[in-house]
Amino acid sequence: MNQYDAHATGPNILLDIFSHIAVLCERYTNTVVRRSRNPMLITVEPASGEAIYAQIVRQIKFAIADQTLRPGQLLPSVRQLSQQVTVNPNTVARAYQQLQADGIIETLRGQGVVVCKGALQACRKQRKQIVAQRIEGVLTEALHGGLSVQEIDQIVQQKLKSLDGNVATIGSSSDAVP
Repeated sequence: MNQYDAHATGPNILLDIFSHIAVLCERYTNTVVRRSRNPMLITVEPASGEAIYAQIVRQIKFAIADQTLRPGQLLPSVRQLSQQVTVNPNTVARAYQQLQADGIIETLRGQGVVVCKGALQACRKQRKQIVAQRIEGVLTEALHGGLSVQEIDQIVQQKLKSLDGNVATIGSSSDAVP
């Protein structure tokens, strides 16, 4: 008998699986992800279905949550980041506007855009919410597809083992990962 047998039916299955995966992911991201001292690396996937500006917003929030970016730290200018990511400057400007509306960054006259003081806690909370939503979608699809809780758990365990130490974070460069 495993921890899921007590809730073998009903909507609690998804919550139990999600809780288990959330704990594993939290443990994983806090212990085995390699970090580098290289500058922040933001990548966009135009074919992902997620708006490019939203990808930039998410990655900056994750970088703040991971403390790759810290309160008071200067962000790249719109022009610099648009050149790094190879997107239109208006896309980066829109991402910065969203981050400013969310209270994550602020513009300091004569200095540029910096991370706000309270951004760390807000970004950590939002990172968990974003990851939770994405995991819930995958778990829902797996359950609707007929996979059992045990099969899903086995897949998650296998994937976590295969990713062990091989995931670049926002604060690492792609050549820092084997």
